[in-house]
Amino acid sequence: MNKVEIVAEDKYEAQKLASLIFVKEGNETFITEIIDVFETEIVISIKDKSAHSIVLKDKEQVVKFTDFMQSIIEKKETIIGTSTNEESVEIIKENLN
Repeated sequence: MNKVEIVAEDKYEAQKLASLIFVKEGNETFITEIIDVFETEIVISIKDKSAHSIVLKDKEQVVKFTDFMQSIIEKKETIIGTSTNEESVEIIKENLN
């Protein structure tokens, strides 16, 4: 199990990030691809093929998020939980073994 805390630009962006990448009811990961990065903005694709933009606090947060999500996108690990606290999102993942 591995976890990371990502700091978004504000509370709204944090809630949006948590809801776009994981749904607790179905224990399902929605994010399928990181399409592009512009400064502190990340554009992601989710399972329904739609694209969404998320603004993080700074470039360091962007690097932390993209590195953490790489194994999810490669289907080596899966997200098992998310939680928000103001502008931060904690994401927990585990191996698919």
